[in-house]
Amino acid sequence: MAQSAALPGNADLYLHVRVLIGIILGLSVTRLVSGIAAIVQHPKRYQIWPVHLGWVAWALVNVVTFWWWEFRLSLIPHWTFSLYFFVCVYASMYFFLSALLFPQDLEEYTGYQDYFLSRRRWFFSFAALTEALDVVDTWIKGDAHLQSFGPEYLTSVGIFIMLCGVASITRNVKFQMLFVIGALAYEISFFARYFHTLN
Repeated sequence: MAQSAALPGNADLYLHVRVLIGIILGLSVTRLVSGIAAIVQHPKRYQIWPVHLGWVAWALVNVVTFWWWEFRLSLIPHWTFSLYFFVCVYASMYFFLSALLFPQDLEEYTGYQDYFLSRRRWFFSFAALTEALDVVDTWIKGDAHLQSFGPEYLTSVGIFIMLCGVASITRNVKFQMLFVIGALAYEISFFARYFHTLN
């Protein structure tokens, strides 16, 4: 099995790094789940918006799957501080996305639609950056790992980043809805096809 390829010393080092990654992702999940719980507890406090909830689901799927497939980092034979720093920054992107989806309060806004559209440039900039960092992360795991996804992976990332650029500009509700539906459906499909197992 692929997991056994890691050297014992390297595995110990990876576990050391994994602790910090786990803390960052744990904070992200907490922010997202707490936000969802607040909506359930007080559904009339702020007007909800399906597009916002769609991106919450997208972010939650990404955080959970990120933690799952980052186990492959244990196969990296040599760790450096720059690699460690990169992984921490990459994981932190999910916390930024989570914080943008659920701010401390919405007193200045009429609801989640008003808030999300007013902060769409920030959200989609971080979403695009996260996808770009994912390419680097995939490459770090080895050329063979990157090539195993074929041209679909890089093409889909490029399309996603381009659509993030459009979404950051337009307030068109129909486009925003179609984008989040497509992004969430593709994310689930990609994970099911490529990462259902780590073997």
